[in-house]
Amino acid sequence: MADMRAAVLFDTGGEKEPPGKTPASAGPLAAGVRDALLSGGFTVRLRGFSAIDRYLGRDSLPFVFLETDAALSDLARLFEGLRFPGAALADAAVEQEGRDYFFHCLDRDSRDDRDFACKLLRFTQDWKTGRFYDPVGFYPFLRRLRDGEKAGEKTPVPPWWEGFDQAENRLQALMEGALILARYCSGDEDSPSSCPKSREIGELAAAAGKLPPAPSPGAEELRVLLTALLDSPRPALGLELLKASGFIGEFWPELAILDDVDHSKEFHPEGNVWRHTMETFRYRKPAAGSPAAYETRLSLALLLHDAGKPLAASSGNHRFEAHAELGAQQARRFLDRLGFSAALVRDVAWLVRNHMLPAALPRLPLSRTREIMESPLFPLLMELYRCDESSSFKGLDGYYESSAAYHAYLKHRRNPYRTAEGRKISRRELLNR
Repeated sequence: MADMRAAVLFDTGGEKEPPGKTPASAGPLAAGVRDALLSGGFTVRLRGFSAIDRYLGRDSLPFVFLETDAALSDLARLFEGLRFPGAALADAAVEQEGRDYFFHCLDRDSRDDRDFACKLLRFTQDWKTGRFYDPVGFYPFLRRLRDGEKAGEKTPVPPWWEGFDQAENRLQALMEGALILARYCSGDEDSPSSCPKSREIGELAAAAGKLPPAPSPGAEELRVLLTALLDSPRPALGLELLKASGFIGEFWPELAILDDVDHSKEFHPEGNVWRHTMETFRYRKPAAGSPAAYETRLSLALLLHDAGKPLAASSGNHRFEAHAELGAQQARRFLDRLGFSAALVRDVAWLVRNHMLPAALPRLPLSRTREIMESPLFPLLMELYRCDESSSFKGLDGYYESSAAYHAYLKHRRNPYRTAEGRKISRRELLNR
């Protein structure tokens, strides 16, 4: 059935993927999902963020968003393990090859767009033909975002937030807008991807506040949103919109209270705990060999590493006594409430609980550090320390010193003629082994 709703990008019949622009990880639709739908005679399209990432040639989210004219009964017949996460997120979902696939079922007659607050997200890609469709005219924005601005090009480009204040659902507009900010906006004013500044983010939050209320998002919707934000290049932009609008205070109060705790200017001139936390994301490195662009455990640990400070009391010279232990408990409660896996919760809590240790690594006895350095999570802990130090303007001398201590430990551990501390083993000790 022809889709009369969509406008093809070009009069030539639709733009296909640009050669050399699309990495294998962009829009990674599992063959089983694609083949099952197409062999059943159903349409299947990447939609919203999945289609935009594919067009831009960027790494995709750890979730894939699809639209199809298959009914729920058809999907239940085609896919084992089909679940129903709630209409606010998707009509149905299935996990395949380590990713969640969220289905939006289009009515064959109306082909509606009922679930988008931001018009930009009506961009789609037909999975069978590879053509992209832009029903509301955002192609110039996306093309400039992909290719940059050409010399002498003066064609006006609508900002992505056009129509944001006309959405029918306050919470959905905020969640979509936050993720668009985090994934596609930069801080360069001359860039086609330039983002709203602090004042404009406040204006967007105020505009969203005038929209009609909506049912509260469920745990899975909140988990998908947070994971997607942290998997994006600039999560702080999206989180700032959610904070300014009151969304974080309402649904993630464990994060909202970070803004109430001041830091000592001597050690954290970047600002209070919230601003320090947002700053840490600037120093992440993309994850290698991971379904996500950024390591999810590290990103969550950065978000929550100081979550214990609002709960900590002062004791002597320690302003935030035991904040790492308190933060690990807070992280567990927060992540459990959102339904993250037990293994991920355990790893993030471990990182938060131990995030202060790397700074003291060169001075602590091996009896205190051996077990932690032997953990497979220790390299992630060192990355957490690097981002934490970088964001506080202390410089990285401490990080390099701790890295040297860790490498020395690994070197001595491999040497059969020395102890893990580096002491040379005597001949008598070797004979008595």
